[in-house]
Amino acid sequence: MNSTKRNHTMKRRNFNALLAATATSLLGLGLTGCGPSSGSSGKGSDTFIIWDYESDDSAMGQAWARAVEIFKEKHPEVTVKIEDQTFEQLQKNAKIVLTGDDVPDIMEYNKGNSTAGQLASQGLIEPLTEQATERGWDTKLAASLQTTARYTEDGLMGDGDWYGVPNYGEYVFVYYNQDMFNAAGLSVPTTLKEFEAVCDAFVAAGQVPLAEAGSEYPMGQLWYQLILAHADRSFVDAYQLFKSDVNWTSGPVKQGTDKLVEWIGKGYIAADSAGLTAEDAGTAFINGSFPMFVSGSWWFGRIVSDMAKTNWDQFLFPGANLFPGSSGNLWVVPANAKNKELAYDFIDITLSEEVQAILGEKGGLPVAGDPATIKDDKTRTMTDNFAQINEKDGLAFYPDWPVAGFYDQITSAMQSLINGSKSGEQVLADLKAAYEEGKAEIVVED
Repeated sequence: MNSTKRNHTMKRRNFNALLAATATSLLGLGLTGCGPSSGSSGKGSDTFIIWDYESDDSAMGQAWARAVEIFKEKHPEVTVKIEDQTFEQLQKNAKIVLTGDDVPDIMEYNKGNSTAGQLASQGLIEPLTEQATERGWDTKLAASLQTTARYTEDGLMGDGDWYGVPNYGEYVFVYYNQDMFNAAGLSVPTTLKEFEAVCDAFVAAGQVPLAEAGSEYPMGQLWYQLILAHADRSFVDAYQLFKSDVNWTSGPVKQGTDKLVEWIGKGYIAADSAGLTAEDAGTAFINGSFPMFVSGSWWFGRIVSDMAKTNWDQFLFPGANLFPGSSGNLWVVPANAKNKELAYDFIDITLSEEVQAILGEKGGLPVAGDPATIKDDKTRTMTDNFAQINEKDGLAFYPDWPVAGFYDQITSAMQSLINGSKSGEQVLADLKAAYEEGKAEIVVED
């Protein structure tokens, strides 16, 4: 998900929360605009139709523009037609549109059980396992990136056939104001204990260390990151993919929650942050009101431009081997697409060295690129850190992904912790109830 077409709240309100949100008036989704050339899966057409929702000046938009040029060079007999959609249009209308004949040949779509998984389970998008093997996509993408590409026959993410292919990624790390660190005589921490020592030093100087937001995703992601600092891949598989039961009274969830409660009590997080938005937190960091901001790569371009006169940098959350993050959106091929082979060729091109290099240079986090080719130091650092995470299978997705409506449950829980209206134990009891109820609706026991 990128932030160029929608606000940060929508960016992190996952596929489940988006589908659960109150429906608003929708624009048409190209029901009459594709023309007969985009019809059923019969003979091929000389018009290749792409649907995406990235802005032209985004990293993805610029990289994919080059991919289209390469595609045209390879297939000069084909006319390429790019039709801009919006995230919300495809999120709400894809199931309806893809049952008809007027479909694109390839489209950008969101990953997850209730989005790509649902389309896969309904037979609306083409299985890509054979192509992934023959074309080497399965060797280019790290295991945690492949998780979002694969779905069971019931539409559950993480297993079964490939139904989509990502070509960029996103993850959460720590942005920090180096001027404020230097003024306080502090260095970048490399362990969780050192991170707490840095926070203690700022608090002692009367400075709240972390820019936070309780009414949107940042606080929930910090909670999850603290859980991940005590977790391993088996926990992620249990929490995200339901491969085993999650323990809500001990282990990583309890340890991470206890640590967050401790941090709130020690003043690492401002008391008024319960009502703040992601925009509030990000802007406060950009303006120099806080020395650190734990958030995602989707803020990178904004911070680069808005903090051009400030000495800032980034580091991975210390003391963890797992991090909130995932692949970006997927390329999917509608089952009724007319030019499936051309769609596979286009996916190949977006994973090519040249296109991935453009993604990397523009800060788009390539999934198969070489960070060493990136000229800008900060962009190279962000991309290199992402590559290192992928090499260690370190992406752990996002805390609200497992069940429908969990984003709102987590947000409410974080606000309760910040304002002290509930204890950690009470919050975990509430979250466990919501999680287990949602899981029961998804997983049918044999």
